[in-house]
Amino acid sequence: KTESKVVKPKPKETVKAAVKPKPAAKPKKSDGKAKSKALNSQKKVQKGLHTKRARKVRTSVHFHRPYVKHLPRNPKYPRKSVPHRPTLDNFSIVKHPLTTESAMKKIEDNNTLVFIVDIKANKPQIKGAVKKLYDIDVGQVNCLIRPDGTKKAYVRLAPDYDAL
Repeated sequence: KTESKVVKPKPKETVKAAVKPKPAAKPKKSDGKAKSKALNSQKKVQKGLHTKRARKVRTSVHFHRPYVKHLPRNPKYPRKSVPHRPTLDNFSIVKHPLTTESAMKKIEDNNTLVFIVDIKANKPQIKGAVKKLYDIDVGQVNCLIRPDGTKKAYVRLAPDYDAL
């Protein structure tokens, strides 16, 4: 077996050549401006960005928000592709007429029809729905919410219409 030694090469010695200094350039007329500009920028760099600023003097203890111009909305595209359909139409407001004995008595004595209506419907909506569906003139609407959670509407007809 032969052992080989790894010999590192010695770094080359650099010969320092005698460098002649360059002759000084003649000063130009605009040199003074450039020098002052450089000094100003040097001062700014040494000072830094976050120097202390003068605070605005407050003359009142109350703070009033500044006036800002509020522009109307100008959307680039509609946020909804299809407009929202109302959930309460005439057919969903009036669910069905009520035909109990007491309802029949109301029809005969008071010229009043009794309906079970949607819980979210109000009196003007009920009045309009009954007018449209049954082609009758409505005088007055009274409502109540039953213990089972449904809404009952007593629809009194105009004097020239008969509930029978």
